[in-house]
Amino acid sequence: MTDAARRLWYRLRAHRLQGIKRQAVIGRYIADFVCFERKLIIEVDGGQHDGKGSDVARDRWLADQGFRVVRFWNNEVLQHTDAVIGRILEAAGSSADPSPGTPLRGAPPSPTRGEGKDSN
Repeated sequence: MTDAARRLWYRLRAHRLQGIKRQAVIGRYIADFVCFERKLIIEVDGGQHDGKGSDVARDRWLADQGFRVVRFWNNEVLQHTDAVIGRILEAAGSSADPSPGTPLRGAPPSPTRGEGKDSN
């Protein structure tokens, strides 16, 4: 994975978009990220994709299968990660979980066991 794809995966796997998979095979293509439930594909592209006819044909085939392809440039992901996440959530629809941050490690404090309270 590129640095941009790695950064995006770090943010997406934090339950921002339930059901997202990394590098999934669809037909004869490999999608960078896909959410099958929402028929959404997210691609993170470097300069090698600039104006390639193969990307157009690929996106057309994927659209014919019912998928929506959203593309971002590597530098866009690296420099404007929050905006990219926002556009992905928007493309996924309103039922996506926009919860901020990464998931908690371990169980959250339990007030019934006295955890998380001031010790004063």
